[in-house]
Amino acid sequence: MKTQSSGIRYEYGGDEFIFVELSEEMSLDALFKGLVITQTLKKRGLTGIIDICSANASFMIRFDPDLIHPDELISELITIEKNIEGTDHIQINSRLIEVPVLFDDPWTKEALMRFRKNHQDPNATDLEYATRINGFKTKEEFINHFTSYPFIVSMLGFVPGLPFYFQLVDKEKQIEVPKYVTPRTFTPARAVGFGGAFGSIYPVDGAGGYQLLGIVAPEILDIKQRLPSFEDSMVFFRQNDIMQFRAINMEEYEEIRERVKRGTYQYKMTEISYSLKEIMEDYEGFANKVIRRLYND
Repeated sequence: MKTQSSGIRYEYGGDEFIFVELSEEMSLDALFKGLVITQTLKKRGLTGIIDICSANASFMIRFDPDLIHPDELISELITIEKNIEGTDHIQINSRLIEVPVLFDDPWTKEALMRFRKNHQDPNATDLEYATRINGFKTKEEFINHFTSYPFIVSMLGFVPGLPFYFQLVDKEKQIEVPKYVTPRTFTPARAVGFGGAFGSIYPVDGAGGYQLLGIVAPEILDIKQRLPSFEDSMVFFRQNDIMQFRAINMEEYEEIRERVKRGTYQYKMTEISYSLKEIMEDYEGFANKVIRRLYND
């Protein structure tokens, strides 16, 4: 069963799920619209809703069919959608987080070199390939662009704790890289990946198909919740977090890893409030606001 409303697709997912596709392509507007609809639905407290899972441009709802009929739920969602006057003015209160990353590190380089035959450009590293196809002359220029504009965490998933993030920058400045032709069977934990217009951080060792750019120094998943930044959850990142990457050298990387081992490392972070309108009207201004908020306020 499919239902269309204002270009949004509502679909059954077996007996217990409703899948809603807001857009066929990722956009900040689709991300914010999904956020508003799902938060509004949650506030209404309908009987029978078991779980709400938001993604980049879609969301899925698990429900108990003995307590609520799927058609009733879809009707409720369409009503919420039609009453949204716009998403650009909505203020989001979230966290601003500094993410220290060692670009072009030896661990991800060793991993990616094992899989060059799977790659579009077997004679370059992933960082060199991403630099070239995005029009930068040097790796340093690419890294500077990567760390000059913040990212928004758009969703979590694939494996526990893995954040997907989207850079808050003019579309013509958006970094884009294809995924590997054939996925790797190994990716080191905390590797920074990029595929399409999205970035990710691999929380644990595993397979993967994103281009590897570097490695994040602190943990992003702490199952035992040993570190102070994980007191509330073993998964660190949350949807709508704003990430500000900072390039570090090997000496600082090792110093952070030592603090992680001692159980004393804490992310540098603060609260931030923002709206889609504020971001899209002035990407440069928002990037400057992030830096001021993180380091000067």
